[in-house]
Amino acid sequence: MRNLRLLKNLRCSELQGPGTPQCISVRTDTGTVLIASEFSVTELDPRAGQVVNEVSLTADGYLPEDGSGTVVGIQDLPDQESVCVATATGDVILYNLNTNQLECVGSVDTGLTAMSWSPDQELVSLTTGQDTIIMMTKDFEPITEVGIHQDDFGEGKFITVGWGKKETQFHGSEGKHAAQRKTISALPWDDRRPRVTWRGDGQLFAVSAICLQTGARKVRVWNRECFLQSTSETTNGLEQSLCWKPSGSLLAATQRLPNKHSVVFMEKNGLLHGDFTLPFDKEQVKVKELLWNSDSTVLAVWLEDMMPGDGVQLWTVGNYHWYLKQSLCFGGDPQQAPACVSWDPERPLRLHLVTRGWNSLTYDWGWSTDRSHGEDGQDNASVAVIDGDKVLVSTFRQCVVPPPMSTFDLQLTAPVNLVTFLRQPQRTNELAALTADGHISVYGQGGLGSFRSAASCLIRLSLQLHSVVTLSLGPTIRWESSHVISMCHGAKTGTVALQLENGQIRRFLWENHTQKLRVTPDSQNIHGNIVYRTASHMHVSLPAFVRPQVASNVSSFVVYDDFLLLTTHSHTCRCLRLSTLTVKGLQEALASDGGQNDQNDETLRRVERGSRIVTVVPLDTRLVLQMPRGNLETIHHRALVLAQVRKWLDGLNFREAFECMRKLRINLNLMYDHNPKVFLENVEIFLRQLDSISHINLFLTELREEDTTTTMYPCLPNSTVPVQPAPGPSGKKVDIVCDALRSTMESMDQHKYCLSILTTHVKKTVPELEVALQKVHELRVNPPSAATAVSAEEALKYLLFLVNVNELYEHSLGTYDFDLVLMVAEKSQKDPKEYLPFLNMLKTLEPNYQRYTIDKHLKRYRKALHHLSKCGEEHFTEALNLVKDQRLYGEALGLYPANSSQYRALSCAYAEYLVAQHQPEQAGLLLWRCGEAARALQAFVGGASWRNALCVAEQIPLPPDQLALLARDLAGTKLIELRRYTEAAVLLEQYAKDCEEAISALITGAVWEEALRLVYLYNRQDIIETNLKPALLEGQMMTSFLEAQKAMFIRHKTRLAVVRELKEKARLELLDEDVPDCPEAELYSEASSVMTGSHAGSKYSHSNSRISSRSSKNRRKAERKKLSLKEGSPLEDVALLHALTEVIHCEVHSLLKALVLFQFDGQAGRLQQAYGEALLLIEAGIPEVWQEGLQPTQAPVTGPNSTANSIMASFQQPRHSVTQESEMPPAPKMRNGVKWKLSILK
Repeated sequence: MRNLRLLKNLRCSELQGPGTPQCISVRTDTGTVLIASEFSVTELDPRAGQVVNEVSLTADGYLPEDGSGTVVGIQDLPDQESVCVATATGDVILYNLNTNQLECVGSVDTGLTAMSWSPDQELVSLTTGQDTIIMMTKDFEPITEVGIHQDDFGEGKFITVGWGKKETQFHGSEGKHAAQRKTISALPWDDRRPRVTWRGDGQLFAVSAICLQTGARKVRVWNRECFLQSTSETTNGLEQSLCWKPSGSLLAATQRLPNKHSVVFMEKNGLLHGDFTLPFDKEQVKVKELLWNSDSTVLAVWLEDMMPGDGVQLWTVGNYHWYLKQSLCFGGDPQQAPACVSWDPERPLRLHLVTRGWNSLTYDWGWSTDRSHGEDGQDNASVAVIDGDKVLVSTFRQCVVPPPMSTFDLQLTAPVNLVTFLRQPQRTNELAALTADGHISVYGQGGLGSFRSAASCLIRLSLQLHSVVTLSLGPTIRWESSHVISMCHGAKTGTVALQLENGQIRRFLWENHTQKLRVTPDSQNIHGNIVYRTASHMHVSLPAFVRPQVASNVSSFVVYDDFLLLTTHSHTCRCLRLSTLTVKGLQEALASDGGQNDQNDETLRRVERGSRIVTVVPLDTRLVLQMPRGNLETIHHRALVLAQVRKWLDGLNFREAFECMRKLRINLNLMYDHNPKVFLENVEIFLRQLDSISHINLFLTELREEDTTTTMYPCLPNSTVPVQPAPGPSGKKVDIVCDALRSTMESMDQHKYCLSILTTHVKKTVPELEVALQKVHELRVNPPSAATAVSAEEALKYLLFLVNVNELYEHSLGTYDFDLVLMVAEKSQKDPKEYLPFLNMLKTLEPNYQRYTIDKHLKRYRKALHHLSKCGEEHFTEALNLVKDQRLYGEALGLYPANSSQYRALSCAYAEYLVAQHQPEQAGLLLWRCGEAARALQAFVGGASWRNALCVAEQIPLPPDQLALLARDLAGTKLIELRRYTEAAVLLEQYAKDCEEAISALITGAVWEEALRLVYLYNRQDIIETNLKPALLEGQMMTSFLEAQKAMFIRHKTRLAVVRELKEKARLELLDEDVPDCPEAELYSEASSVMTGSHAGSKYSHSNSRISSRSSKNRRKAERKKLSLKEGSPLEDVALLHALTEVIHCEVHSLLKALVLFQFDGQAGRLQQAYGEALLLIEAGIPEVWQEGLQPTQAPVTGPNSTANSIMASFQQPRHSVTQESEMPPAPKMRNGVKWKLSILK
């Protein structure tokens, strides 16, 4: 739905060339135009408006001086810096542009009728006066010469399957006379010259020539080797024009029939393939030439009016319909008629034209979507499409009409060249159309009853010049040096923004009838159009000719409200907020199209390849896109939708927001999350606006514990974020919303909102099904009389829709209300034989035992125990068994008095359980307090709780000999085994009265000072020589132990560095591996283990599945086996870390003091030195072993919102070999503040 808008028109009318222009060629390197006449070749610069060079063709005799000569072709050859000229007399002339010398490189005696170079300029084809084709190389070496007229069809001849002759076949509505119709010869005005045209890839060329037998034109297709490929079918009325579409699909020609004049298209096999009719009466015009532009988007039709007046028409196609977009009329003056027409080979929409009077015209067009610019609800979002003398208007606010159809069309008296909409508020549906005859027709909004009368012509006037403003910036910078190619007018400020040819933007202000000019920076420049905001005077454009370039991948854009919407060549649609947009932000947004971090980016949306923006419906969320083939698609861009929804929510328009979110599947949590405080303060308004029970229930069922403003719909940068209110008592969002809605609905009309109230109970974090069932039961017992009330059956049916019937049945049973249970069971699919016997049995039981039975059936064991405890002593055994089975000891003890036999039995049972759980000390406490002293003593002894055991022994009481035996047993078999030597010494000294054993225990535990105290307390100095000193000498052997530990630390540290280096190298090599280059490569997942390197631990990942079913002992054994120090094991680095953590764990301070006391200074000094060196070694190695950032990286990003790219990126992050945080030991902390050295040893 685009039109061609004229951006620039260069006119040179002061040229005085000799003769009449006959051929034209464009120099791509300089932008100049080469024009050949019957006298000379002239090089013209359209921008400067002057002749650059000129060389005579008559001086050397190539053309006669009387002006009767003809140039049949001219071609610029950039590689040879020359121009090739072919004359009708048969000369092929090469004009050197550097030396201005002419050279005849070949001559044909029979003359030449046409010359055409291949697109790659490697070959040139010449047609001669004897109807032959000469194929030559670019060096003018002949390749072959063949006749144009061939009897054979060509190499692409159709296969005959024996279905009879053409005369006997079906000819449609024309009847059998169509087969007998005679071929009509060429038209009288046909110049009877051949036409040669090449396909865009240079592999084929076509020749249109007059058939010698029939006198009509035929088209033949040849390949580069000049072998005939196909011959067109006989086509009556085929005219001289012929042009091959550069894209290579079709040949364009014209055909004149008795009832119409058409442009027809042929396939390369010669068969017709579509056509369109020219808007002229019979015998009104003749088509001189057809010309495709370089990108095959525009077809130029060069017309010669049989009445005075020539012209050129530009046609485009969309959705299989041909539109006449531009009509260039040159009046009746023969000197103003076009003599040569050519498209620019590099700029697709630039047309060069030279008139017979040597006036040079250069037209630059640009694609433009002419849309209305209103921002209120009265704007119809109209788009106008030019189609000859019609303007097709589509109003997208009402409906989307696929082109070429439209909502309505405006019929004008002449072809339309330009259409625009009024920018004045409240009148944006009015449009003006400029026709080819220089008139402007203004149309306004008509009747609303029919689209056909939606617009009516208000005025028709001729163009008149109102005022002229000289655009200049001073003596050095002048606007005349650069052309204005587009402009935009701001209705609010009266500002006109002008875009220059070089990409600059100028702002033109009218103030008090004086002209003031302001300039904006070039760095704010978007090519082709102007993004303009009147509120802040912001201009944005993408530059085509200046640096720096903001973006090069934008295919279309439009400004709506505060948004810039654009589509890119990477098939995305961006919606950016202009109030916060900067050039840098625009560049970053366009550079990150489709990245892995854009999965929740509301400004980005994927669109179909080649999509372009048509328009945006004001005050709506619809964005209309047009596909390359011409059809339309309406999307709702998330950024537009969310912006509009936020506006509605800020304005408390909950109904509009809800309808939009429900239709476009926006999560309804946003209604609360956008501004929780405002929502909770206006719950009643919310309910009254929705006014639909189903809509309220839909909102409630979508509630979840997630802030969608930070996850699904994050706010745009620098946008205002509402302040979150303080959470309610429960702190749960779902509970807060459900409670607020329920309280408001109950106060408004609890009967009308009954179903929604039930939903609030069910939807809570902990569903209140019992409360919901109770409300249903109340409806059944006391049916409400209100007209808006629902019945109990309807409420129960709705409740069954929300909750599983079996779950609801169990909850109803938990209310102990059998009427309610029967009501639910009747609505379910349960067989009465399943539940009626069970319910009848329950009715026969005592109430407490009945509830116990129900709770036990529902596996609510705590409630069951509570009810069973009220059933009397005869059920205590059953209660005790329940406690033991479900381990409800704590709850059971609280249900019975402390002095009761039941409490004693429960305590004993609890103690037995604790002993089985290896907690004998707690078991002893329970037994002790309930009077079971003997069993308590046994429990304390088993738990090595010697103080409690001695207390119980005194309470019993035990005889002294048994008490001493008990103390000796506790010390020897329990405490010493547990390395609690000091406590064992206390028992042996104070209760067993054996000081020698006590001193021996202290010496064994290296408690030197306490041992010396007992030695001197009991006057046993003999033990010093017999036990103490030998033990000290054995302790000083720790020096060799420390040396061994130091060596082990160094060995493990060195190996750890090697392992880390090898694993990092392997990881980088794995990431650098390419995906297999084979057809099956697409079958590999981007997140497969091949790319992530997960196969490194596959050996243990498989074994883990088998270990999981083993005992805990075997699992611990398998874990230790995984952490193997064997070289090459997968987790060798983790094992080394564990080994380094446990290198030195010893205490030397008390040993040093004891050695010094007994004058072992040498041994003490060596020990102190060795220990100090070991500590220094460890302290220096800690930063190297436990490096910064060694903590394991986060787990790979997976889940429903993840993509293959995001998973791959998470796997490709640098990862250490540690796979689980629990496997990595923390770095040891050096206790530098502890004073362990003895200064007397320094």
